[in-house]
Amino acid sequence: MSISNRLIIGFGIVVALLVVLGFYGVAQIERVRDTTGRIVSRDLAMIREVATISDAQAEMRAYREDMLRDALASRGAPGSIGENERLWGQALGRTTDALRRADALAEQFSSDALSAERSEAWGRQGNLLDELNAELLGIQSASERQFASVRNGNLSDALAQEDELIRHRVEFARLVREVHAVADEGVELGQERITAVYNESRISTFIAILVALAIGIIVTFLLRRSIIAPVQRFMAFVERVGRGDLSGEPAVTGTDEIGRLGVTLNAMVDSLKQIAVQNREANANLGAAIAEIRASSQEQAAGVEEQLAAVQETAATVDEITHAGAQVTKRAQEVIAAAQTTAQTSADGLRAVDETARVMDAIREQAEIVARNIVALSEKTQAIGDIISTVNDVSERSHLLALNAAIEAAAAGESGRSFAVVASEMKVLADQAKDATVQVRSILGDVQRGINTSVMLTEEAVKRVVAGKERTEITQRTIGEITSRVQEGALTFQQIVASTNQQQLGIEQVMSALQNIRQASQQTAAGTRQLNEAAGNLATLSQQLQALADRYKI
Repeated sequence: MSISNRLIIGFGIVVALLVVLGFYGVAQIERVRDTTGRIVSRDLAMIREVATISDAQAEMRAYREDMLRDALASRGAPGSIGENERLWGQALGRTTDALRRADALAEQFSSDALSAERSEAWGRQGNLLDELNAELLGIQSASERQFASVRNGNLSDALAQEDELIRHRVEFARLVREVHAVADEGVELGQERITAVYNESRISTFIAILVALAIGIIVTFLLRRSIIAPVQRFMAFVERVGRGDLSGEPAVTGTDEIGRLGVTLNAMVDSLKQIAVQNREANANLGAAIAEIRASSQEQAAGVEEQLAAVQETAATVDEITHAGAQVTKRAQEVIAAAQTTAQTSADGLRAVDETARVMDAIREQAEIVARNIVALSEKTQAIGDIISTVNDVSERSHLLALNAAIEAAAAGESGRSFAVVASEMKVLADQAKDATVQVRSILGDVQRGINTSVMLTEEAVKRVVAGKERTEITQRTIGEITSRVQEGALTFQQIVASTNQQQLGIEQVMSALQNIRQASQQTAAGTRQLNEAAGNLATLSQQLQALADRYKI
């Protein structure tokens, strides 16, 4: 049987166990549900019937008492009990029907109860219901006699029936309470039965799970043994082949997947044996060829090394000449660069001197403009001084006027008091104007002195600008002469550099030819060394192949 079929069968067994276990669990859940529903429905049915009996009997009592009360109120007049008697009869019918149904239920449930205890409880309820029926018959008989007495107008006889009715009603109520107690006991027994069924279902389900688990473990063990044992044998065979031992027993073959793998492994081992034999023969031939290649490459390498040494000596001599020419050219170019830089600097200096001359002319013009503005400002300050003198005269006259007004106000007495206040304010204003005039005159004096100083400084600056312009013209002529001489020197060095460059070009052509020869010699030498190294690598590879072939035991 193939491994896939074994796995399918094992998986099928496990799935079947799970399905059976699932159905069994569902059946146990159904059992618990049916038991619970049966017990609850029976208990509820009996409780409803008992409640109907109690309610109907209470209605009978209420209608009978209403009848008796109406009869007493009408003093036994005929026709006073008809409606109550009819309603009482309907309540009696409901009570009788409920008793009959409850008795039938008790008898039915007692015969097919889920436990002996509940059967005994249903039997006791049946007996209590029979006693209730008997008491109901007594209540019915006494009530009918009471109704008859009321219809006949014999109220004293009707009232005499009350004692018997009370006795039957008390007994009926006691029996109803006992029926309720027995029903409660049945409910407790039902809960116990439900708990027992639940525990039985849980235990049985747990046992079924254990059985399914044991079967699954057994199936897994058998499946593992049927697959792992052949695989371990094949692992041992593969490890032996991996160590290079091809002389052992062949792998086990068969019809399943592992057996077909054994056929493939045996074919692989046969191919490895053939490869090992061919590899040994090829290694022997390769060793002889490598020895011949190494001898030839060593002879060629010796000749190439001698040629390379001669070329390198010649190239070194030419390289020194080239280096000396390059230094000469470099120094000449540095001198040309310095001369060009100097010429450029001189031109920049000449432009700077020109710019300085123009700036000095502009400064001189601006200084003259500033001097004229300062002179005009001095004239305006003199005019301000005249105005200040006028203001000072006005303030002094205002002071005298205020003094005269004060004298006149004092002479006028009480009527001139207001005028005296005005005179006092005029005197204060005159004093303030005089003080302000003094301050302005002082400030104007400072301004006048500053203006005079600025005029002197401006005249001195104009003189210095004129002297600086003369010196700038001398500097400009000197820098122009230097610039022309530097440019002549730069032209001379450029001619020298051109001659040196032509000489250097010829030397570089010779050097290029020597470099090509040297590169060719180096490439030849490198190729020879690479050939020698390749021959050595081939020898090493041949030894490794030989060692690899020796690993396999044929």
